[in-house]
This record gives sequence, C-alpha cells and structure tokens, in this order.
Amino acid sequence: MKKRAIIIVLDSVGIGELPDAADFGDEGSHTLGNTYAARPMKIPNLLSLGLGNIENSRLPAAERPRAAYGRSAERTKAKDTTSGHWEMAGLPMDVPFRTYPEGFPRSVMNEFEMKIHRATLGNCVASGTVIINELGDEHVRTGKPIVYTSADSVFQIAAHEEVIPLPKLYKMCEIAREMLVGENLVGRVIARPFIGSDGHYTRTENRRDFALEPIAETVLDRLSGKGLDVVGIGKIEDIFAHKGLTTVDHTKNNPDGIESTIRFLKSGKGDFIFTNLVDTDMLYGHRNDVEGYASCLEYFDRKLPEIIDAMSDDDLLFITADHGCDPTTPSTDHSREYIPLLVFGRRFNAVPLGTLETFADIGSTVCEYLTGEEFPVGTSFLSKIG
Repeated sequence: MKKRAIIIVLDSVGIGELPDAADFGDEGSHTLGNTYAARPMKIPNLLSLGLGNIENSRLPAAERPRAAYGRSAERTKAKDTTSGHWEMAGLPMDVPFRTYPEGFPRSVMNEFEMKIHRATLGNCVASGTVIINELGDEHVRTGKPIVYTSADSVFQIAAHEEVIPLPKLYKMCEIAREMLVGENLVGRVIARPFIGSDGHYTRTENRRDFALEPIAETVLDRLSGKGLDVVGIGKIEDIFAHKGLTTVDHTKNNPDGIESTIRFLKSGKGDFIFTNLVDTDMLYGHRNDVEGYASCLEYFDRKLPEIIDAMSDDDLLFITADHGCDPTTPSTDHSREYIPLLVFGRRFNAVPLGTLETFADIGSTVCEYLTGEEFPVGTSFLSKIG
C-alpha cells in the first residue's frame, strides 16, 4: 500500500490559552477543558488516543495512549481560520490579517456600496445568528445586504436567499474580495445566506468563503507539484483559494465531511487528505452552545473507529484544530489557544510530543512522510514517532 497522510481539523477545538491570550481578550479560555467541566463528554476513543494526556488538557488521561500526543502554539499573531490552516501548511504570517473591532472604514463601505449598486446595513461586530434576526426584516424590505465582522479578520455578507439569490450574493463577495487587500487586508470574505420571515431567520448551509490565495508556497503546493493527489474536504478549498489542491469535496457539515474522509480512505484515493470539520466552530462555538459543542465532539468520537478502521497500515492520521472558540465564555468569537495534536498510525509510536512552537511542524511532518524531505518552514517530528 502507498503512504498516505490525513489531517482532520476539528475546527475551534482549542486546548488552553496561549501566553499572549490576554492581548486578544481571551484570558481564561480553554475550549476543551471548560466544555468538559460544564458538560462532561463521552469521548472514549479520543481519550484512548491520548487527548487527556496532553499538557493542561483538563481531561482524563489514558494509562497507555494509542497515539502520539502534544499541543502546538501558533506563531502567527492571530486566531482565525485562514492563518491557522496556512500556518499548519507551512505558511506562518509575519504580518497578520487586519481586524475591524469598530466596523469597516466609511471609505471601504462607500466603495463597496458603489460597486454593488446598493446601500448596506450593519457594518459592526456582531454574532451572525443575532444580526440576521435584528436586521432581517429591514433587509427583506429594502434589499440591502447585511455586512458585519467579528474579532477575526472577516468581511461577512448576509442576505436572504429569496431577496438576493445566491449567485448575486457570491458576486458581491467576489467584489469585496478584490477590494480588501493592501492596507485593508482581510483574511476571508464570507457569504452568509439565510431564510425565514418576520424576525425569525436561520442561516443555510450555502455559506461560501472567499479567501486570499496563499502568498507563498505551502505544503499543498509542494505535494501537488510532485504529482501527489492532494484532497481538500469541507472548506479547505476556500481557505486555500483552491491553490495546491488536486481533488476537492466541498462538504457542508461534519457528518458529510466525516463520511467523505472515510470514502477516500476506503477507496485508496488521495495521497494527502486534508479535512476541516466546521460544525464545532460555526454551529456551536460562536453561539456559546455548550451542549451542542459537546454533542458534536461526541459524534466525531463515535465515528473515529470507522476512520481508523478505513486506514491502511501505512496511513498516518493527524487530529488537531486551528484555534479555539470557547462556548463557555461571554465572547462569541475565536479564542487564542494552543491546539491539540494526536498522531496515529499502526506502524508509529505513541510518544509524547510536548509543545510545538508552530503549527507548521505538522505540515513539515506530513511533507517528510510523503516525500522524504522536510518542508523549509517548521520542524518535522517524524523521527520521534517513527
């Protein structure tokens, strides 16, 4: 069997505040630990791999972990999805994306409104589920799209699918994406379509992310450049603006993403499979839904044996995250946290990995395993587990 590497990103499942968390207003954040304390989770398979053995996990430790285990700091001074995934793929950012805690400058909004030929609503920091119910009726009445942001580097456009059809909403996002560069650099423009009526609105699964193309080579580029099949599942293709990927499956939720990952594993296709499971972040973390967050992790845990059973003896699985989003804190935004790391393969050693200095160590390890060469950014830990 050929060698394959699989990264599964449990979106926002952080494992404790980073030393500079206070700079981001995230003191006290510990997504896994605080969630477990508030609502103990039945996650025996993750715990058996060693999730609770990670430093400061606040979870029960396994006597004999089945996987290598550790945590990683983020070098990029940020806590957003794009920078987290880019760094994991060997591209830390010296200058992080801009954030807009007071909303976007009037000059930006004037240009955007001129280009889309209509005024907008909002232009503030808001929870997406709250703002569509606050401004949804006015949006339906006027046809003005709702623009909002968060503590992360995002320009989000919400619109009712029957007021602004999806193609028009996506076109508005493309216009914003072209604008938000240079001094107004934004990590992602996000289409946030919704449905409903009379003050009762819900978001649909037709979200689409418009990210910048990575500004330098990533592990994905290196692997695909060597003729390997690089598979992106979930919103991976959006995060990397399709760059470096050879096969994509744009699943819309965790169950679909998990099933897609299992299908690829069983089929023998793909050399590197990169999966993002977004529900923990999008549906539960940002809504401070502790019960939903815990249940979502329990669902992944129940499916984990199927994932492992579908792996060949030469497959190497990395389970990790991209930032935190603690549902127990007052904030509804991402949190500046360490990410957990579990590395499982039948031919590999279950050893402690300690604390990695950068997410890029994960990508470098993938690169060395599949090509025999480390990526220039990050330090491979393959020799520790092999």
